[in-house]
Amino acid sequence: MEKEPGRRWESGTHAHGVSDPFGQGPLPWLRSPDQYVAGTEGAIAWYVSTDAPGQRPLPSAAPRPLVGAPRTSDDVVQQIKGFASAGVVLPGGSVDLRVTVHPPRDFVVDVYRIGHYAGAGAQHMTASPLIAGLQQPAPLVVGRTVSCHHWWHTWRLQIPVHWHPGAYVAVLTTADQRHRSHIPFTVRDPVGVGPAPELLLVLPDVTWQAYNLFPEDGHTGASLYHAWDEQGRLLGESEAAVTVSFDRPHAGAGLPLHVGHAYDFIRWAERYGYDLAYATASDLHAGLVEPSRHRAMIFPGHDEYWSEPMRRAAEAARDGGTSLVFLSANTMYWRVELTPAPSGEPNRLLNCRKRRRIEPGLPAAGPPGAASALWRDAGEPEQGLLGVQYAGRVAEPVPLRAGNTWHWLWAGTGLRDGDEVANLVAGEADRYFPKVVLPVHTERTLLAHSPYRDEAGRARFQETSLYRAPSGAYVFAAGTFAWSPALDRPGHTDERIQRATANLLDQLCKDG
Repeated sequence: MEKEPGRRWESGTHAHGVSDPFGQGPLPWLRSPDQYVAGTEGAIAWYVSTDAPGQRPLPSAAPRPLVGAPRTSDDVVQQIKGFASAGVVLPGGSVDLRVTVHPPRDFVVDVYRIGHYAGAGAQHMTASPLIAGLQQPAPLVVGRTVSCHHWWHTWRLQIPVHWHPGAYVAVLTTADQRHRSHIPFTVRDPVGVGPAPELLLVLPDVTWQAYNLFPEDGHTGASLYHAWDEQGRLLGESEAAVTVSFDRPHAGAGLPLHVGHAYDFIRWAERYGYDLAYATASDLHAGLVEPSRHRAMIFPGHDEYWSEPMRRAAEAARDGGTSLVFLSANTMYWRVELTPAPSGEPNRLLNCRKRRRIEPGLPAAGPPGAASALWRDAGEPEQGLLGVQYAGRVAEPVPLRAGNTWHWLWAGTGLRDGDEVANLVAGEADRYFPKVVLPVHTERTLLAHSPYRDEAGRARFQETSLYRAPSGAYVFAAGTFAWSPALDRPGHTDERIQRATANLLDQLCKDG
């Protein structure tokens, strides 16, 4: 089916843009008016969701890109796209990039580390020599599962021993400066080497892949949310993939849909000198994280998809005295399985059947007898760890209404009971469910109780929770998608939320 000229057709990214209500957030190497272009007119900025409530409106006429400014590679032509191959990346180690270029031409890789860096938001770490690009084979498709594990290795980035662990982005740019794309990767802290940082940041790479619709071409791509039919129409969850692969680029600009929330927290935390270690959700699944070495584990953004090993590791951390901080909402909602890729690399396929019935014995089938892949239906509601759980989507951003402001978390914010923080309840929201068992605790406080309306116009409310386990560990759940953007995203920062978050982390580092 021929697409409308000059229009990016409906996509999974746009359909679920409400879950990142403020877009991706500022990325310092993307400050030119780059566009995701499906034709020659009507370009759409790649980080804007056109139909999500609360989004800024599109301009009446798309700005022209600067002369010579690279445009974002699309998933139709795939001018330049890539991903990082499997493996834990450590200082002194390496990361292999697999890149396709169409038509074949030279390209360069610039590597950035996300951080505050005097307000720049990232630091340029290194650049590759000119690399001869080649067009890789078409993605392999089995059912709805798309994988590029058969692509040739293109370039190996050696990580110097002096590089700090952190969130990194490889920026791919064709030598003719016409197209650009991105590959996120994480440099981890070597376990057992030297004193451990007090705070461990866990990046939600499992959830990032659940939303990844690559290739977003109206034909092949599929995520756990969407796929296309033969006419190029977008299908919903009932016909989406039940298995997706880590071995493929991210759709669109090559960055995950929710990556901005993690970057917001990183920039703010590094600005104020918090000592961070870095890992990913798949590291947590694989048992590569030692929570006992840290005062707290921080989950900075949307972290919806959890395997059983992930949950057991978090529970063991809490019960062992390591605090948990969840800075988003709708956490630990779907129960998933991670299985090896066809190449044998472990944990490269993400399996989740959602509410569908599939053949028993398949990785996506989940625990026997469960009505769906929800943790709730497996008999373990997420409130049993978080203290609150997912309640629904927020139609339009509304204020967070503070409560129990005598609590030390609100100290110095100036907030009193009933005071409001504008637009802080957005995207999705959590609340306390009275009929669901709470985790064992020695103290517990609800720090916000905020009314909002869901997409059907029904009155709902959001809550922010903090409890203390018998081990002494605290568990904080923000209960909204807008908490991290309030820390360091221009146009959305709020000094009261910054202060409350600092109070929380300072308390955990001192007493957690």
